[in-house]
Amino acid sequence: MYQIIKQIIKTGIKTEAALPPDDSMRLTPARLQQQILDVFGGALSIRLVDAGSCNGCELEIHAVNNAYYNLEGLGIKFVASPRHADMLLVTGPVSRHMEVALKRTYDATPDPKLVVAIGECACTGGMFSPTNSLGGKGESYATCGSVSNVIPVDVVVQGCPPTPAAIMQGILTAISAQKNL
Repeated sequence: MYQIIKQIIKTGIKTEAALPPDDSMRLTPARLQQQILDVFGGALSIRLVDAGSCNGCELEIHAVNNAYYNLEGLGIKFVASPRHADMLLVTGPVSRHMEVALKRTYDATPDPKLVVAIGECACTGGMFSPTNSLGGKGESYATCGSVSNVIPVDVVVQGCPPTPAAIMQGILTAISAQKNL
């Protein structure tokens, strides 16, 4: 035990410094809740769909739910069924095995529905699609490529993986776009 404490004292604290608040993310909770209420008539419910990703984006999406970002405190919650969802967050290049499941999930989501593609793989097919570097649609023998090749996408959030702040900005962009329609 003494050796561990000695090592901790010698090494010091090695955590990342807190990010300064982003002015684009400064939205009062009351204003955000009013936008959600105007568009969806209540809380925004999100269904996360992993269409074949490496789970890097899922880790960042889970970080959005922690106490630092507190997405649920803004009236946004994750649900288990697409029938209860207003928005789909889709990660990964759509694998051939997930193509039908993703289409069914999209069809089961009631209108008005939003789709946000999270990460490079969902946006372009990413590194899992070798034809992407040749100017193709990111398709290969194993993947259908980007999410937009399978279902309509409203907002894309690029990054490998994108930061929690970028994910939140993508969700807010989708809500704002839906409100303006």
